[in-house]
Amino acid sequence: MAKVYDVPANALINKLSEVLKTEDIPAPAWSLFVKTGAHADKAPQKSDWWHTRCASILRKIYLHGPVSVNDLRTMYGDGKRNKYYGARHHKDASGAIIRNAIHGLEKLGYVEKVEKKGRVISRQGMQKLDKMSTEILNEMIQNTPKLKIYS
Repeated sequence: MAKVYDVPANALINKLSEVLKTEDIPAPAWSLFVKTGAHADKAPQKSDWWHTRCASILRKIYLHGPVSVNDLRTMYGDGKRNKYYGARHHKDASGAIIRNAIHGLEKLGYVEKVEKKGRVISRQGMQKLDKMSTEILNEMIQNTPKLKIYS
């Protein structure tokens, strides 16, 4: 069985976001016009960015858990260059977006809270991601038979 480490991140996140669209993880009403952080100039242009962010957060929790909201804010933040002079200064991402996404993933049972440490992936979430990773790897093997050695 393949793990999240074995497949490309973009393939897993795209497939997982499609699955999250069908499950009960609604985007908040304010997600249409909100920026993703102080480093962003404008709101995301894709209409389904919320589900993509939820899928990405679930993958990050799988890889780096236990992870706090503050850790995720740092991961999704960006260093923005000063307009006229100076070095880059890091700006954290929006905490409300990350918190709401985590709460939605907790309702689905994919993420659990560990006291004073942060969030970790639940057994159900790990099984779902590993199953998707196996499906993606099998599709990649069908397209490129040389990848058979990785299964």
